[in-house]
Amino acid sequence: MERITWDQFFLAQSHLLALRSTCTRLAVGATIVRDRRIMAGGYNGSISGGDHCIDQGCYVVDNHCVRTIHAEMNALLQCAKYGVPVKDADLYVTHFPCLPCTKSIIQAGISRLYYAEDYKNNSYALELLEQADIEVIHVPFDERKIDFLSDEKLELYMELITKLREKGASLEELAPYEMKVAELFGR
Repeated sequence: MERITWDQFFLAQSHLLALRSTCTRLAVGATIVRDRRIMAGGYNGSISGGDHCIDQGCYVVDNHCVRTIHAEMNALLQCAKYGVPVKDADLYVTHFPCLPCTKSIIQAGISRLYYAEDYKNNSYALELLEQADIEVIHVPFDERKIDFLSDEKLELYMELITKLREKGASLEELAPYEMKVAELFGR
């Protein structure tokens, strides 16, 4: 298995946090890091003890779910709750932050913002980040790098394709499946 970079590692952590999301519209995770040490993490979900979108549905006002606290805010609030300073820390987030989260990131003193996926990137948010001299780094995230069973899965797929070929499946029939396997495994 190929060793992942630190940026990929912290984005992988953010993607794991996103799996805890209770938002039905978009699962987002965020990780605050200083000196390659994780200080806090957050995911988008409801307030502690509150109703969750996965249980009660979204509470939408002006096309925004007001039941949910965004991942970036949850991570920042964890630091505030436990007295952990975030000035000059890095923030890794699965999706580009919304405008209100961007303002909070700036006010909290985050120095670098790493994100994996573009998501409604607000031009004013980008302008504010530039004015605040916050470095914004897009790090495409490849989920295949954290699939611990990828070799076993690839072996199974190749075995199945071989069996289909032996049973008489034509090259034309198998070609789309072989292409999909190559896409999934980057091979």
